Amino acid sequence: MADTAQPERFELDSLHTGLLDCVQVNLAVLADHAHGPGTHLRLGAHLGFAWWPADDGLPTVDPPLDVQLDAASALLALRPVRRERLPREGLLDAVRRRGGTHYVVADAYNLPWLPYHGQAHMDHSFLLSAGPGGWHVTDGYRIQTQWGAAVPGSWVFSSQELAGLGPAEVIAFEAVARGADAAPPPTAYAAGDADAVASYLAAYEACADRALALERLTAETWLLARARKLHAAYRARFAGREEDDAERNLLAAWDKVVEQTYLAHRRVGRGRAEPPGVVDRLRAVLADEVKVFGETAPGRGAAAGAPAAAPGEAGGESLRRRVAAVAAAVLGVDEEPLLRGAEFESFASFSSFRLVEIIERVEGELGRELDADELVPENLRRVEDLCRIAR
Repeated sequence: MADTAQPERFELDSLHTGLLDCVQVNLAVLADHAHGPGTHLRLGAHLGFAWWPADDGLPTVDPPLDVQLDAASALLALRPVRRERLPREGLLDAVRRRGGTHYVVADAYNLPWLPYHGQAHMDHSFLLSAGPGGWHVTDGYRIQTQWGAAVPGSWVFSSQELAGLGPAEVIAFEAVARGADAAPPPTAYAAGDADAVASYLAAYEACADRALALERLTAETWLLARARKLHAAYRARFAGREEDDAERNLLAAWDKVVEQTYLAHRRVGRGRAEPPGVVDRLRAVLADEVKVFGETAPGRGAAAGAPAAAPGEAGGESLRRRVAAVAAAVLGVDEEPLLRGAEFESFASFSSFRLVEIIERVEGELGRELDADELVPENLRRVEDLCRIAR
């Protein structure tokens, strides 16, 4: 049976495509479509430092998909209403049967509109729906690769052209209502981030396989630099200003880190000596950015001329807003009542299932587990309860 319903059309012009990775970018498309241009910059609201062990034993700043989706959906007010990992056989039939637009994460090796097609394996997101003429794909990703450029666009493919798709994560999102001023204040770094930086750098310094270390650092520094540029853009938007000189200089320094790391990777890959100072330059720029990004950007987050808050107070307010954003996204309500102390159970959408979802998403947002001994119902009534446990 032919598909006659017109799929949703997504505008890509509002996206800061150069600031988004391949998982973020199509969540950004959905967010701007649902909540207006610029919403996607909220993905840069918080800048911290966390890493996860990769399959080769080296640390990576690229979060697991679950962590990234949980944090992003809370910031962007997108609720996953169905998520499945579907095999190649039957994947397209399932999408057609359910209708609507699906956010899909699959192996870029199998995606014919990308330069990675048939060249490299990595997770990549896109939007997929059935419609007139075949399968409608939207992808906002932009990058230059050794195999050519990935550019934002929309395409129509036949079932045969997408026959290699899968296995894949297939997710249907719905928009969650947000208050008119629901954007969280920008924050950077927290307790434990310095230790994470130190252990991360030590692992790359100690790696005996320098070719592997530099190959991995090439991708790592690219991810780190993009995250910093996204954070700077969000800080400027939140404060209603342009990026300042300190931010521009820092981002230029990050570009140099990316360049030096790539050059070192190419030289070692050709059997030449490793240029000195790659990890040292990375260490230096990470130290410098604490001075630039270590305070909340001025603007709506603080009255002009107001005295600076004590470190504990600033960190506490940042935590409250991050937790409130998660709870609001799960419950489908505005953040302000939660910030004023409203109990979770006062909302009709609350249930024990939603409470578990709030806790799991808060853990994903903060990158750590909450103390299991504290997770009892009487301790889990308000945003402040979760903040106390998380501190």
